Amino acid sequence: MRVCERGGLISSTISGTRSSNQRSFCTVSPLFHHIAIASSIDTFMNKGGLLREPSWITKPLPFLSTLLKFSSYSSRGDHSSDSSSISHSSNNQNQSRMLTPARVHKLIARQTDALLAMEIFEVAYRQPGFKHSYSTYHTLICKLGRAKQFKAMEGLILQMRKDGCPYTPGLFVDIIEIYGEFGMPNEAIKAFHQMLEFGYEPLAKHFNVLLIVLIEHKCLETALSLFKRLHEFGITPNTRTYNILIRAHCHSDKLSHAYFLFNKMHKQGCIPDVETYSILMQGLCRKSQVKTALGVLDEMLNKGYVPDALTYNTLLNSLCRKMKLREAYKLLSKMKVMGCNPDVINCNTVITGFCREGKALDACQILRDMPENGCLPNALSYRTLVGGLCNEGKFDEAKEFLEEMISNGFIPHISIYHLLITGLCNEGKVGEACEVLMIMTRQTLAPHESTWSALVTRICEDSQAEARGLVDKLSKDDWRYSWESAG
Repeated sequence: MRVCERGGLISSTISGTRSSNQRSFCTVSPLFHHIAIASSIDTFMNKGGLLREPSWITKPLPFLSTLLKFSSYSSRGDHSSDSSSISHSSNNQNQSRMLTPARVHKLIARQTDALLAMEIFEVAYRQPGFKHSYSTYHTLICKLGRAKQFKAMEGLILQMRKDGCPYTPGLFVDIIEIYGEFGMPNEAIKAFHQMLEFGYEPLAKHFNVLLIVLIEHKCLETALSLFKRLHEFGITPNTRTYNILIRAHCHSDKLSHAYFLFNKMHKQGCIPDVETYSILMQGLCRKSQVKTALGVLDEMLNKGYVPDALTYNTLLNSLCRKMKLREAYKLLSKMKVMGCNPDVINCNTVITGFCREGKALDACQILRDMPENGCLPNALSYRTLVGGLCNEGKFDEAKEFLEEMISNGFIPHISIYHLLITGLCNEGKVGEACEVLMIMTRQTLAPHESTWSALVTRICEDSQAEARGLVDKLSKDDWRYSWESAG
């Protein structure tokens, strides 16, 4: 017995005769059985192959034993006239009825080992009158590709064509995506051309998959070259095609090229959609061209399109970073009128912008208006606002929103308590600081050492007895603190 490796596949040839009418995808004797597979696997492993543990040899999978037994009875090359072959003819007919393309497909689809799935495919392929379905070919081709058995995959594609099995462009789309997953853009292009060679005229949606693969692997120039040749392939680009290319140019900071494609869409009779305008606005905001982006927004609204919350958030964030807080607030207020209810992310973006510029009191009104706009504040909303108020010395307002935050079921972060307690201590409001500390302990949060130090030190300056009383009270609640570490 010898082991053959052809196209990345494993095949075995048992010594014996072979007739000229024998059909075989790989050179495999019809006497293929468990021992042959085991020997092939062992030999392949000794040669540094990919298979690891042929545990399936000792524990055959469902239908595999039937396939192997059936294969041993269905020799096409050596038709012996002995009585054992005749006695099994009726069994062969029963097994032939059991061996259906659907069952073989199910068995192959369940295999995690691509080479084992290929072996099953070959065993079934050799049976008289059996023909694999398109689903089986499609599943096995994808399985081989994802196992990096590319030579085997390519060989199976050619065999599929040779057998006259019908195919769909979905197969080539999957192949292109597989090559993309493994960083093989050139092979993805070959797969696209192979689709043309097979006589199928691809649509724009199939070409778009190739575009995405090329752009993800920094092959924008190659993508543009293929885009210019679309008429040769009989493909008319759609809106999605232009969106992919416009986004790629925006990410490459080539806004002039993006606008060229945007204008070309209109000339080609391709209508931009919400995504097209959103991509342009994001690209403009990335280059800090907020005013131009707002112009694109107006054009979008005039044409009857309604931007989504994510598009608005891009504009709001850019306005806040440009310190155009009034414009940001005005845009946030108009969102609902323009058909898009602001969400908590939009509101948080503006709250953060106001707090960053030292206008936390104005941010308070945004938080107050959130329920009217159909959204409720979350933990980040309160945390940002309380932190901003503390940084501006508005500790009474901060304490008020802290209590509201807790009443709404949110647990403030330790850093918020630290800011508020130390701020109140610096303002000489030790009593209120102690109240905040009590709230903190009820939330089962342990104050940081620096929080303790600021509070106890301040109390000691006012009243040594009061300081000791506070520590004694907290000690009863099992809060550990070393009096000596207070200094």
